[in-house]
Amino acid sequence: MTRKYFGTDGIRGRANGVITPDLALKVGQATGLAFRRGEHRHRVVIGKDTRLSGYMIEYAMVAGFTSVGMDVMLLGPIPTPGVAMLTRSMRADLGVMISASHNPYEDNGIKLFGPDGYKLNDEVEREIESLVDADLGPRLASSQKLGRAKRIDSAAARYVEFAKRTMPRNMSLEGLRIVLDCANGAGYKVAPEALWELGAEVIIIGDEPDGFNINRDVGSTHPSTLVAKVKELRADVGIALDGDADRVLIVDEQGQMVDGDQLMAVIARSWMEDGRLSAPGIVATVMSNLGLERYLAGLGLSLARTAVGDRYVLEHMRSHGFNLGGEQSGHIILSDFGTTGDGLVAALQLLAVVKRMDKPVSEVCHCFEPLPQILKNVRYKKGRPLEEQPVVKAIEAAKQLLGESGRLVIRPSGTEPVIRVMAEGDDRDLVERAVDDVVEAVTKAAA
Repeated sequence: MTRKYFGTDGIRGRANGVITPDLALKVGQATGLAFRRGEHRHRVVIGKDTRLSGYMIEYAMVAGFTSVGMDVMLLGPIPTPGVAMLTRSMRADLGVMISASHNPYEDNGIKLFGPDGYKLNDEVEREIESLVDADLGPRLASSQKLGRAKRIDSAAARYVEFAKRTMPRNMSLEGLRIVLDCANGAGYKVAPEALWELGAEVIIIGDEPDGFNINRDVGSTHPSTLVAKVKELRADVGIALDGDADRVLIVDEQGQMVDGDQLMAVIARSWMEDGRLSAPGIVATVMSNLGLERYLAGLGLSLARTAVGDRYVLEHMRSHGFNLGGEQSGHIILSDFGTTGDGLVAALQLLAVVKRMDKPVSEVCHCFEPLPQILKNVRYKKGRPLEEQPVVKAIEAAKQLLGESGRLVIRPSGTEPVIRVMAEGDDRDLVERAVDDVVEAVTKAAA
């Protein structure tokens, strides 16, 4: 069944275009009704990033939740993993994060968490969608049972303390010079505070949000600013968060970027040596590099692959007993600590390894040589280009070209009208040919 509102990661689209106050209100009402459990006073926590449209969506959702009798606790700007954590620790029935992650400020989104702090599964999202389109008038709360709303001033401090406690006991970051890029997003207050309190020297960029500049030329999707600053200041490491701080990208002291695959390799090796892996392997998506899979195999560890999206990684982790997983893009899920990707906590785990090994980040993080991997995007306006016969034939031909030593992954984006074409293998020329052939066929079908 095709979903009308929910994509790969919640509901996302142009603010006041797709994500309107009317939709936000209805989602609040529908979700509030879907999560009624018993006769207790129900509560929801709402966090957001720094987009201008966050105010509009936040208050529309407050109206929706209070109209079905839910009390609302407003957390203000806070990372997505902070919302997940506080949903559990504050015994809320529901958590909401208003963010479009790494997208530009014009977009926004609504991410939902159950009382256990986990993102909702497809079945629950379908139930909410059916309620959004239903007449909920008869199910609204009576005048005396309307909800209340209040702001929680301690939310940021609670998250900072939580993040710090994920570090090994008595370990300090003293002596490390860190350049931190907060993407002008949700982590602009909590991330610098946590690193500084742990003893690091912190130089901050991307910490002046104005409602319009989230992810603009900063953050994990635009690392060039961070790379330049790390080199300029001769820093030990650079850390870049994205707009809602649930993913991270690392820059070593030489200005080289370290993606999520290398981060997972570092943490997997460290946790294996410490006996902390709950299963002999990790979970990643179909986009993770084949080099990671080969490196883990050399350690005697497996790599289970899922569809793209950190919630699919997490679902596999939960059902098969893994405690480490993530995405190449920098969503790293450490289920010993949290229920979703956490950029700050993942960075702290890396820094703990760096401190323990007492080696430069470039040595710690270069675990394997990535295989040539090429990703290209094809934008389309309508239709289903992947079902066109010329595209089907081009995909099959590309798979045969790569053979058993390569991989081809083609998928529509869950957040925008784009088809992603990725190939990897030992032979770069073959990889380029495979991608170009498929891109050409998809482009013609999408014209």
